[in-house]
Formats: sequence, C-alpha cells, structure tokens
Amino acid sequence: MTLLSKLIPPDRWKFPVLILLAVLTGLVLFSFHISNASSYLGDKPETCVNCHLMAPQYATWAHSSHREKTNCNDCHVPHNNVLNKYYFKAKDGLRHATMFTLRLEPQVIFIHEAGREVVHKNCVRCHEELLTDIKLRAYNTVTHSNRMERKCWDCHRETPHGRVNSLSSVPWARVPLPGAVTPSWLIDLIETNN
Repeated sequence: MTLLSKLIPPDRWKFPVLILLAVLTGLVLFSFHISNASSYLGDKPETCVNCHLMAPQYATWAHSSHREKTNCNDCHVPHNNVLNKYYFKAKDGLRHATMFTLRLEPQVIFIHEAGREVVHKNCVRCHEELLTDIKLRAYNTVTHSNRMERKCWDCHRETPHGRVNSLSSVPWARVPLPGAVTPSWLIDLIETNN
C-alpha cells in the first residue's frame, strides 16, 4: 500500500472531505486577502500602518531625516541574507498578528531583544564610516570599541521615531490608511440592492 493510497479517503467520505478542503482553502485565501498578507513581502513603509498601532511610528519616521534614505525594513530586518530576512519578517509578523488578533497588544510598543539587535546591527551597517572615521575620533573622546559596542540609541534616543510613548503621542499625524478589504464586486452588489 503506497502513501498516496493511504491519503485517499473511502468512497463514502470523498465528497465530505472535498467540501471540507474547499471550505478550508476558501478560509485561507480569505484570511490572506483580508489581512493584506501579500503587502508584507515588499518593503513599502505604508505596509506597517496596516496595523493601526504602528501609526505613531510611521508618522514620526515620515517626519525624520531617515525617510529620505530608508524604509522600515532597512532598520528592522536583518540584511545578512535573503532567507534570514524573510524568516525574521515572518516570525516577527506572525507574533504581531497573533498579538493583534488576540487583543494582547500593549498601549506602548517596545521593541523586543531580537529586534533591538537587528536595529543596532543595521545602524552600524549604514553608519560604519562615521563610526570608524579617524578624523572623527580626534574630536570624540569615546573609544572606538565603545562606539561600536554601545547601542546607538544610548545617545541618539529620538532617532528616527522621536518620542513615541503611546498611541496619543502624535494625535494629529496623517498616515496612509489601509485600503478597503471588502471586494469591489461585493460593494457594488450591496449598493445596487439598497
């Protein structure tokens, strides 16, 4: 008996199993669509405001000097290889989605230790010339090893997000709103019936 023959249900169960698989496939596709999951594969900063909790972080980044050269993933995702990048995005994204779905998100968002390490490594990656420039060492009494090992935000506390303490820290900030998740055909159907 082969593995494939073990997976095929008996004749009386084929139709119910087919219906169950169709329903599960539909639920997965609907969840993928309604969560705008495909947007998380890219690097657009607007993707981060799919979750309304990230509006203050987006608004403060959009008004910082970093917006000219970077996006969210440039700082918050590892860049050592593409597999690690998408593994980290998936792991962190699933944690965020789970917390949001179960309403476990805190009022004030703090970055986790794994994210802190990634952000620090990306700061050093982008600003390595400033950290190792011999001319700057003469003006700065901080030793080279201390500058490379300290966390950047020990001194640069408000870079690039400013003081984001809660959802109310930037109450008048304008951020791009996520698009409607209702399919246009359903909206048209509802409007024609009203």
